[in-house]
Amino acid sequence: MIYRFKLSVVFTFALIGLAACLSSETSHLSISESKSYDASLFRQHCAICHGPEAEGRLLDDGTQTPNLRLAGGNFQTDAQIRQHITEGGNGMVPFRDILTDGEIKMMVDFVQTDLRTAK
Repeated sequence: MIYRFKLSVVFTFALIGLAACLSSETSHLSISESKSYDASLFRQHCAICHGPEAEGRLLDDGTQTPNLRLAGGNFQTDAQIRQHITEGGNGMVPFRDILTDGEIKMMVDFVQTDLRTAK
């Protein structure tokens, strides 16, 4: 009797864990499937280096680009991200003459809200 109870408890927790994993995967923002303007900007200007889903990419010259879905690294605040997008550096081209100020702000929000906090 106790064995069945323990087995049912283990089985219940396994199902809860599986459900949690599946729900987090299904709500993960898919940039390639998104029809939003900011996702479109990302596909046009950023995916070539950061990968189609912003998870980083190994470039032909051996450089590993950052995974933008991870909150960390050198650029954590909105101001730091905005500065890096605008001025470039560390291998990234500046986008000040490519994107408008509004589009740069949109990309900062996209990274902070859609990529880093998507669940």
